[in-house]
Formats: sequence, structure tokens, C-alpha cells
Amino acid sequence: MNSEKVEIFDTTLRDGEQVPGCKLNTEQKLIIAERLDDLGIDIIEAGFPVSSPGDFHSVSEISKLVRNATVCGLTRANQKDIEVAAEALKFARKPRIHTGIGTSDSHIKYKFNSTREDIIDRAVKAVKYSKTFVEDVEFYAEDAGRTDNEYLARVCEAVIKAGATVINIPDTTGYCLPEEYGAKIRYLKENVKGIDKAVISCHCHNDLGLATANSIAGAINGARQIECTINGLGERAGNTALEEVVMIFNQHKDLHLHTHVNSRMLNPISALVSELMGMPVQPNKAIVGANAFAHSSGIHQDGVIKNRETYEIIDPEDVGVSSSSIVLTARSGRSALAYRFKHIGFEVTKNELDILYQEFLKIADRKKEVNNDDLNMMMEVFARKIG
Repeated sequence: MNSEKVEIFDTTLRDGEQVPGCKLNTEQKLIIAERLDDLGIDIIEAGFPVSSPGDFHSVSEISKLVRNATVCGLTRANQKDIEVAAEALKFARKPRIHTGIGTSDSHIKYKFNSTREDIIDRAVKAVKYSKTFVEDVEFYAEDAGRTDNEYLARVCEAVIKAGATVINIPDTTGYCLPEEYGAKIRYLKENVKGIDKAVISCHCHNDLGLATANSIAGAINGARQIECTINGLGERAGNTALEEVVMIFNQHKDLHLHTHVNSRMLNPISALVSELMGMPVQPNKAIVGANAFAHSSGIHQDGVIKNRETYEIIDPEDVGVSSSSIVLTARSGRSALAYRFKHIGFEVTKNELDILYQEFLKIADRKKEVNNDDLNMMMEVFARKIG
């Protein structure tokens, strides 16, 4: 079976920047946008142009800069938003307007004080108006995760007929379970007339820690675009993490799905985004966390030293990390200690290792981690004793 491409839609510069304290200036956004383009991202959501003059300027400058990716601007379903986005995107080689409206009963009743039929009418008008400016129009059905499937299908059918090229099915509140979200995508694939004329997109939030799992479930059931951010940044608990999606497809060839992202650039761009946004990456974060390829348990260390694949399903170099790290703690064993001694230039015999290991444990009980300076000091003391 041939592998099908899943397009990667990066919204680090829009949804990711909505994290409190993560505001970027235009220069910083341009640095990230250029790196995203080099990474192989298919669509870069550059911002929400109508939200502020600064955001408009950033989207416009990113449109001029990006060479390969589609550049996307977000709007609400109204003419002013769409006009401003079109103006900001006028320099883009491949522009896309991303417009939409809430479709759940909660949004219809409390946010819009409207009706289901009126929402469909507004959605169709927004897509048709967007099409007067650009050919590529993505429609988002906000809170689709909590929208009745039958009604959601009606909305999707109407906007596709109006010219939408991409249908975004957001789990805006991160409520869905993977099986539920996957079934929603499958329902749309099977029940929306003309669905073959549009790409279904997953935009999942991480309120229950299921954003990546839901996005993968969506792709398995027919979605061919995933919206995500570097380091999983985004509103509240964040969005689907781009690096996780890419590596899941890389590791699970049986899914017959792939991306065009250069995975060896994942760690460097993670560090760049973290630095520019002032948002540290948690050490145990999958793929790009400081501990993602670090081993401190003696059993794990011994296994990795003998064969890396014993405890690592990803080669660190495949995501831009130079090597695994053997971290020496009180839980480390003799093989890890010998490995680290060899790494700094000391070959020790089994008998020497037995003696050194007892000294190592004394230091390890006092410190969280034994570093190379400690090891060098141990060898100096040991050399004097046997000298």
C-alpha cells in the first residue's frame, strides 16, 4: 500500500502565540517563519491580521518572506476580517484565508444568540466572500468536537459547495476521546456530499492531554491535514505538538501516512521557539525534552549501552540530538560508570571499577547527578591511593 501525505499546518505564530507571555515582535516571527519554511511545513498560519496593526504587519512581512509554504491568515466570518486578511496576504506566493464560525449548540446559543440555519448562512457567505480574494479557503467549524455530527455534516457540505478547499474540524476544548474524534472524521468522510473536493483538517487542543492522539485518530480516519505547534504551545493546555505528529508517522510506517517535515531540524527549532517565546520546554516532553534521550536507571543504562534500541525507539540524531545521554545518579550501575569513564578518557579494569563504584555511590548519595568534574576528581584520588 502506498503511503499518503498528511499536510502539516503550523499555527505556532497564531495559536501558539496566544499563550500569556509569549508575544513575539515581527522580527522574531520572521525568524521562526523562515525556519518553519526550511523545516518543510506545508502551511504556516502567520497570524490574525485584523486583531492588531502589529499582527497585520507581521502577516504581510511573512507573506513576502516565505518561499515554499502556503501562508495563512485567520479571520472570523465577517467581511472586515476577510478584507484585512486578504490585504495582509497579497504578497504571499500561496495565500490562504482561514475563516469560520462556531457550530456547537453552546456557541450558537450563548456566543452568537443565533440559530443553526443562520450559522450555515453566515458560514457560506464568509467562504464565498473569501473566494473573491483567494482560491485557497479553509473553513473552521469552531467547537466541532462538541457539535452534533449530523449538523456538522450539513455545515461542511454547504461550505464545500460554496468553495472551501479545506474543512477544519477543531476539538476546541480538548474534550473528545480519540475513538470519538476519529469516528467524527469518518462520519464526515462517509456522509458529506462533495467531501472529496476538500481536505479534512484536525485542530486539537490538549485540555485532557489527548491532542496528539486525537489528531492521529483523525488522520487514520481520513483527515489529511493536521494543525499543530512547535512544543505543543497554544491556548490553555496547548495544541497538538508538531514534533510528536511527525515522529509518530515516521515510526509507524504501518499507518501508511507521512509528512515532508525534515525531522532532523525538530530539536533546533524547538530550542529556537522556546528561547524567543520565553517558554521553557518541560524536561520530560516527548521528542524535544531535555530528558527525551537521557537514561539514569542502571537497568536502562546497561541496556542502551549494549544496544540503543533496547530502550529507545527513535535514533536521537533523527530529531537533531547528537546522542543519548547516560546520566549518573545513585541509581546508575557499574556499566554506566565505566561507560562515562571511558567517555572522558579513562579505561578501568573490573577490579578498579569495583573500588571506584563504591566511591561513586558515596558521591551520588550526596548529589542529584555526578558530573565529569566529579569523575575526574575520583580518578585523581584513586591514582594517589594506588600510586
